[in-house]
Amino acid sequence: MRAASARKYGSMFAAGVAVLITTSGAAQGPHREDLRFSVAEGRVFNEFYRQGPVAAHLVLTPGNKPRVVLAFPAGNSGLALWFAAQSRDFAWQSPIAISPAQRTLAGGRVLRGVRAELVATGGPVTLTQTIIGSVRVIRNYQDGGEAPPREVVTPAERTGRTIVWQRRRLDGAAGYYLSVEVLAGDVSGGESKPYVLSPDRHGQLRLLVTGLTGDPPLTPIPQDELLAKGASADIRLRQALEFLSYREKLLAGSWRFNTYFGRDTLISLRLLAPVAQPSIMEAGLGAVLERLNKAGEVAHEEDIGEFAVLRRLREGLPPGDAPILDYKMIDDDYMLAPVAAHYLLDMPAGRARAKEFLARRTTSGETFGARLTRNFLFVMASTAPFARDPVREHLIALKAGQSVGNWRDSERGLGGGHYAYDVNGVWAPAALLAIARLNESGLLADYLPAGSARPFANAATMTQVWLREAPRCFDVTVPADVARRKVAAYAKAVGVDAAPALAAIDDSGIAFRAVSLEANGRPVPILNSDESVALLLLDPASAEVQRIADTLARPFPAGLLTDVGLLVANAAFADATLAPEFGRNRYHGAVVWSWQQALFAAGLDRQLRRTDLSHDARAALERARARLGAAIDGAADVRGSELWSWSQHDGRYQVEPFGQRHEDETESNAAQLWSTVYLAQP
Repeated sequence: MRAASARKYGSMFAAGVAVLITTSGAAQGPHREDLRFSVAEGRVFNEFYRQGPVAAHLVLTPGNKPRVVLAFPAGNSGLALWFAAQSRDFAWQSPIAISPAQRTLAGGRVLRGVRAELVATGGPVTLTQTIIGSVRVIRNYQDGGEAPPREVVTPAERTGRTIVWQRRRLDGAAGYYLSVEVLAGDVSGGESKPYVLSPDRHGQLRLLVTGLTGDPPLTPIPQDELLAKGASADIRLRQALEFLSYREKLLAGSWRFNTYFGRDTLISLRLLAPVAQPSIMEAGLGAVLERLNKAGEVAHEEDIGEFAVLRRLREGLPPGDAPILDYKMIDDDYMLAPVAAHYLLDMPAGRARAKEFLARRTTSGETFGARLTRNFLFVMASTAPFARDPVREHLIALKAGQSVGNWRDSERGLGGGHYAYDVNGVWAPAALLAIARLNESGLLADYLPAGSARPFANAATMTQVWLREAPRCFDVTVPADVARRKVAAYAKAVGVDAAPALAAIDDSGIAFRAVSLEANGRPVPILNSDESVALLLLDPASAEVQRIADTLARPFPAGLLTDVGLLVANAAFADATLAPEFGRNRYHGAVVWSWQQALFAAGLDRQLRRTDLSHDARAALERARARLGAAIDGAADVRGSELWSWSQHDGRYQVEPFGQRHEDETESNAAQLWSTVYLAQP
């Protein structure tokens, strides 16, 4: 975008605002009940607030690089301030007062948000960066130091003890407002000098921060429409689920992902299903179907609000804010069928509403049934080559030019692999099985393409080929002597006690499914948590059930279990050059993702309900469930978070919040949609 245009949109804002910021009347509308909760992780404060059309997440980071972030589900917009402190002693104090605020622009357009009174000790602090606009821009700066685009750079205006940043959105829509008023302490700087905030003579710095966005608010799903009787009473998880649930879509996580993610939505729905009400199931499924592309693929993520505007301007297009959808992932394409089938066939409320749900229409006028059928046709076409000729080249590969494609979507989360195990070993056959079931039910009859002749007739037969042939492509077997040697060496390298892990290796050695295959078919030998998906969705033979349960529940680094949770990756059996990519500072490394251990728990519980398993398989399931339950309890305070890491002292593991150590690859969300799924495990 040309700089002149950016200046034009910025000046329009200043000319059209009403000076008064109000705290009354912000909760007008049908949903007036306040939602207010706090989450402390390490030294970081997270404050969540929702009242009427206002929803905001305040993040306060202490230390020598303090930070204030305000993130809004409305438009995935946000405001952020970064500071430099003279020492690591700078700290925010609790409790924190938050109230709704709004500002009316010329023409009646409204900015909505919050004002928060913050108290800190330490300082002075120097303001180093400010970004107002899209959370995506804030995230890019925070994660990789990517400078904000010049179009969104907003000059500050200081009047006395108050600093203000304000501008319209890049397309001229109502934009963003941020002010910092020093209530106790002092402010200096301006006119090309950096702003410095200094504490008062008592060592306190007290600030009034007001943050507002003009992006349209979402419509919350009321609390009493989210969960059925029997759900866990865990207050933090209930509050997080409520904050992330809207009629238009379910949000993946806050602060960093306050928008739609197809994979997160579908996995969360499947795991919450035992206690989910129709409102949340249909909001989530409807959001996925709304975003399906013409080929039938599920959208992974959406660029919305100003980030969509910015992308179009970068491409020389008119500055529209229609969502730009991303289809580079492959796993979510095979998740829709199992989740939809479970709702429409297995859940009593879903069965009762199935015909009505399928007859609903997207904003383009197409029925949900037609959209669902489109995805099923995509699944059938993409799985047909392997079903006809089950060779490695016919497995489902990452898309051309991509290094990511499943939930392990950091650049090296698959260890450089080309074929992901979970997609091929579980999700693809599970999708075919679900299609066969829905086809047999007759629910799809009215939505088949004109002239099609039983397009799903072979789904059941194809399922059997995939179940029999695909998983074995990923087999890794480590003889006992080799396993002991590798585990001992890896334990020493990462600084953990090897004794429990070594004691868990019997003479049969260790067998697991590789996290992925390289393009040439060679397994990437990272022991991983993805095998638990098979326990949730499929009915493996007794020997396979026993192997999965035993493998995942062995003590790390022979398996994945620690005192503070189930790790998602273990590089003990990989080449030394690959191991650093799966350390405890890596986003998809030897860390605990909360939803993955909830998935394992749900899978174990499902298998324990079977009546056709051997005595040994049941014993393995019961052992694994008891060990996993103890590990989940060991980190109960953080289980609503996205992920966490660990340290070990005197042979015991301890939780380490992810993102608060300088070596951590990124940071964790304090509220994550798929981490609320423990609500289905009362």
